[in-house]
Amino acid sequence: MPTTLAGRQLIREYLDENDISITSLATTFGVGKMYMAQVLSGSQSSPSANALVLKIIETFKIRPKSKEG
Repeated sequence: MPTTLAGRQLIREYLDENDISITSLATTFGVGKMYMAQVLSGSQSSPSANALVLKIIETFKIRPKSKEG
């Protein structure tokens, strides 16, 4: 399975840009705050953690910014 580190970084950037807390994100997806923090940091990288990363990306339609210019 490909690494999800880039996706985790995109999620963290999205949270910062949209003033969304990890607590709110965890509540939205029905997981604990500590677990969500571990998933986003990459310390939790189990198949279920990776699936959560993909679910967050798809739910919020998070995409990399184009590198124009």
